[in-house]
Amino acid sequence: MDSNRLDERHVMVRDQMEKRGIRNPWLLQALLDIPRHLFVPPEVRDKAYEDRPLPIGRQQTISQPYIVASMIELIEPHAGQRVLEVGVGSGYSAAVLSRLVGRVLGVEREGSFLPEVQKRLAALGLANVHLKEGDGTLGWAEESPFDAVLVTAAAPRIPPTLLTQLKVGGVMVIPVGPKEGQKLVRVVKRSESHILEKELYGVKFVPLIGAEGWPD
Repeated sequence: MDSNRLDERHVMVRDQMEKRGIRNPWLLQALLDIPRHLFVPPEVRDKAYEDRPLPIGRQQTISQPYIVASMIELIEPHAGQRVLEVGVGSGYSAAVLSRLVGRVLGVEREGSFLPEVQKRLAALGLANVHLKEGDGTLGWAEESPFDAVLVTAAAPRIPPTLLTQLKVGGVMVIPVGPKEGQKLVRVVKRSESHILEKELYGVKFVPLIGAEGWPD
């Protein structure tokens, strides 16, 4: 039996990514390299490579593999970028993203997740991910500006502070809409005063709670 479950990742990438149009070869390789089953609780580990979100505790979820891949591909990651991830959760998206960019800065409201995430990342040798507990809607001012921002929780509107921390020419991908269901939105910052928004497809994420998100 393959204890690293690489065979399952090959099936996941073939059936859930390539057949749905994920094309970035470095992203596909990262999805093969990162053992998703290590980022979910033991009781759902046998479902880690299924095409669905899974609970990770504290009323949070890990997104289905395709959504993780699609959102990362949409920010057009490349070497040397500095990317802010809002909503680290179990750390899976950050781990995949870390294989594609120069530095990942992650903000997570539920600080109790972070010690385990740090252990997972360290065990995989992913030293370019830096995390902190905080209100993700306010970003990480000391580390800004960012080449891209990836938001993995649903906002009622695009948080203005995250836009100010995005470089001109940078991309943000964020679910926006009511708690019952949202649209994934890709935002390109054309200038300090002009952004271009494009709605992509329907999604359903846990709420983004914070000063510029949903109230606690």
